Amino acid sequence: MVNLSSIEMESSKTSTLHSVDGRIKIISSLLIIIYAVYTTNLLILLITEIYLLLLILISNISLSYALKRIALILPFGGFIAIFQPFIMEGDVVYTLPFGIDITLQGIDFGMLLMLRLIVCVTAVVLLSSVTPMQELINSARKLGVPREFSMLLSLTLRYIFFFYEELRKIRNAQKTRCFDIWNKKTAYLWRLKKIGETISMMFLRSYEQGEKVYFSMLSRGYSDGSNLYDENKKLSAKDFTFIGITLSLIVGLEITRYFSII
Repeated sequence: MVNLSSIEMESSKTSTLHSVDGRIKIISSLLIIIYAVYTTNLLILLITEIYLLLLILISNISLSYALKRIALILPFGGFIAIFQPFIMEGDVVYTLPFGIDITLQGIDFGMLLMLRLIVCVTAVVLLSSVTPMQELINSARKLGVPREFSMLLSLTLRYIFFFYEELRKIRNAQKTRCFDIWNKKTAYLWRLKKIGETISMMFLRSYEQGEKVYFSMLSRGYSDGSNLYDENKKLSAKDFTFIGITLSLIVGLEITRYFSII
């Protein structure tokens, strides 16, 4: 099952990539995403995806688990790529009933969008799978993310698991009372009412917990000038090696594309 706890457990494993500095992993992921959006060569995108999958295998991450996470995210943008052959003008290769044309340019552009999306999603999944959430926030702060934004993310991270656990308790209590939102035998309006009550209950608990946490922070000296603790960690040879490999891959692919080797 893919949930917050399983994602954090994966990021807490030990491997060569897990031990790389968070700043290097963020920069490397951004470089891959930017290059995937820039390039229009399908073969280059395919090679980049293979590189990311190899990193997943090296990182001691379950490949099936990573592919499941990728598949869960793809539908949110994949439908845009799927519809391109039907909406883009160009050379018609096939005509469907009701006068719907499939164009060659639409197929090419749809494949390009889909491969770009897959590479970008894989890069994000890899980054979140080898870097704990708190380390991501701390690394982003060192890279120049505003203090207020990083503080907000840090507080959100600390209590998102608490609210997730509260929601799980509510859902378990509902199940013990034989409530199932997918049970079509019960009235739709009644199920909708129960869902609304659940959302209201979570909102009230979130508000009450937020008040408690805020007053607790004030009693411990929290103020507008408070800042997150940043560990002064120097980059090692392993960090430079990793980003060097990623840069070499991107530069090498671009050189081969420029000379029309690929």
